[in-house]
Amino acid sequence: MVQLLKRLDTDESHINGSDTSWILVSAALVFIMSPGVGYFYSGMARSKNAVSMVFLCMIAMSVVSVQWMIWGYSLALSDTATNPFIGNLTYGLMLKVDNKAHTNAPTIPGSVYAIFQCMFAALTPALAIGGAAERIRVFPVIIFCFIWTTIVYDPIAYWSWAPSGWMAKMGELDYAGGTPVHIASGFAALAFALVLGKRKGFGEEKFQPHNYLNIILGTALLWFGWFGFNGGSAVASNGRAGMAAAVTHIAACMGGLSWSVTAYFRNGYKFSSFHFCSGAVAGLVAITPGSGFVTPWAALVFGAVGGVACHFAVDLKEKLRFDDALDVFAVHGVGGVVGNLLTGIFASKSIAALNGSDIKGGWIDHHWKQFGYQLAGSCAGAAWSFGITVILLYIFKIIPGMNLRIHEEGEISGADIAEMGEHGYKYATMEPVAGNTGRGSTLSVLEQGGIHHSSGNSSITNNVEKTEITST
Repeated sequence: MVQLLKRLDTDESHINGSDTSWILVSAALVFIMSPGVGYFYSGMARSKNAVSMVFLCMIAMSVVSVQWMIWGYSLALSDTATNPFIGNLTYGLMLKVDNKAHTNAPTIPGSVYAIFQCMFAALTPALAIGGAAERIRVFPVIIFCFIWTTIVYDPIAYWSWAPSGWMAKMGELDYAGGTPVHIASGFAALAFALVLGKRKGFGEEKFQPHNYLNIILGTALLWFGWFGFNGGSAVASNGRAGMAAAVTHIAACMGGLSWSVTAYFRNGYKFSSFHFCSGAVAGLVAITPGSGFVTPWAALVFGAVGGVACHFAVDLKEKLRFDDALDVFAVHGVGGVVGNLLTGIFASKSIAALNGSDIKGGWIDHHWKQFGYQLAGSCAGAAWSFGITVILLYIFKIIPGMNLRIHEEGEISGADIAEMGEHGYKYATMEPVAGNTGRGSTLSVLEQGGIHHSSGNSSITNNVEKTEITST
């Protein structure tokens, strides 16, 4: 009897099996988002960079997972640190991570919470890399991701989610990563685009997705994984997790519809699978910070506003002449800010109470200050991510062999061959000649590539080394 009482008095006695199972499943769901981002980016890129985009997302996940074990988890989520800016090394090398529950997740083992949060950290730099797509080297990315996660992601995650983080104590609401994941990656992507410069041919030729099926596949994997991303952030198997999953799906659907309809009227009354997929991701991004705080009807607003706002944000790269190759800033940076601000309006005390949490809510609960807290958190996360990323990129430029920008010959041949010695396709591709992208333009056919979408009807000849055909 004494032994039984001692066992019940330990931290392990509070561990809930169903909660633990759900968070383990959620960790696996968030894991699948890394290759999902890779396929999404791969389809958006030109065929000569298709493999490298998937590989960069997977290598980022691996690098950050190692960083997370060494010190990232402790720096980002230490529940014993008392300063408001960064954690301590209590959980360094994860030596003290075991069955003892973390303060943020009292009903699951600390090891389960650590691996779940690891997947969030691993996804974030993979998202940011899209801003430098088609012109980035592999080896410097390995070093960059390790450092960037340590001094950008970890502090922002600590501010948002650690018990002593200044944004959490201020009262900012961020359920699943609006600031640490999306705003951080979106503004880092903007820094990549500005510091690394434009791709060769930017403004002269029309860069188009090479594989719409990859985009659809990537979107499906992201959408699937997002149920764990947001639903798992309840760190328990309960009604709040279910509500987070429900509003996630609703916002994604509404985001896809709103972007598609907006593009339909702006782009010649045609629907596009690419537009729908981009809008769905924008809706998922927008709902992320509020997913555990808002009602299903509010999710319609998140999806609609997120889809339309991110659609128009894509135009900024043309107007301001920066080459955010895969629209990471428009979708994740702008979408993250939109989601944060809408959370300040629509956060509901009743939804948070589904698992016993007590918040003051947003404007719908007459808590008018919440919008200001959300704005402050968004600005702080954006400024820190953008500023530190710019500094890091310039430092990497002056270190021999560490410049992230690929050499000109490598950019022309494609990162797949230049950086990896591999190619994704063994059939011919149509590449628009600079300055000629309309109907009737001349297209060159290059060996080892995928097919680029172009206006007009065209034919293609397989297994040719180099020839030219004319669009009819």
